[in-house]
Amino acid sequence: MATVALVGSTGLVGSQILTALTTLNSVGSVHAFSRKGLGADAKIQGIPSQDSSTWPTLYPSGVQLFISALGTTRAQAGGFEKQRKIDYDLNLELAQAAKAAGTKSYVLVSSAGSSSSSSMGYAKMKGELEDAVKALNFDHTVIIRPGLLVGARNDLRTAEFALQKVASFMGSISGNKLKDFWAQDAEVVARAAVKAGMDCVNGKQTEKVRVLTQADIIRLGRAEWKA
Repeated sequence: MATVALVGSTGLVGSQILTALTTLNSVGSVHAFSRKGLGADAKIQGIPSQDSSTWPTLYPSGVQLFISALGTTRAQAGGFEKQRKIDYDLNLELAQAAKAAGTKSYVLVSSAGSSSSSSMGYAKMKGELEDAVKALNFDHTVIIRPGLLVGARNDLRTAEFALQKVASFMGSISGNKLKDFWAQDAEVVARAAVKAGMDCVNGKQTEKVRVLTQADIIRLGRAEWKA
């Protein structure tokens, strides 16, 4: 059975990834970084530390798959530079720790429109992170680029909340056809991340670097997902 490490395990997508991992018989244990304790599932081995800067030093050995759903907002972080310290710096340091520890497969939940050549600060930062983790040369790297994330957040984001409501309504009246191409349920994104990652572990992915578009997310996370 596979041993998996996860960061971002309490976020909108990360919490769903944690749930998805615990449902799979092919997953033996999940080492989950967090600032607080996690659920009591027997598979979850928490790596709790209030100081997230210490997380790279706590990366465990024997992990086959590392999944990152780590991210914050400019408002939560207190400015773009502080956001970058988490979204870029900490993510990259953890990926470097995973590589050094011998982890072979890496999955990053990024964002649609990410590009290191973008003129938009957030999209440029995400693209730079993608480029940096690709350069680490894991046996398999999967980049997931979802659109608007739909799901219940712990923090209130007024503009995003309104868009989520629109997306949910469009999905409900169209069997998801008017939603899936621009907005995806967090659960579906999470399942796509787990499915793609486990395909790497199980030798079903031949590509060294795989970028999943929104259409790929829907296919892997809904049509092909099997708990």
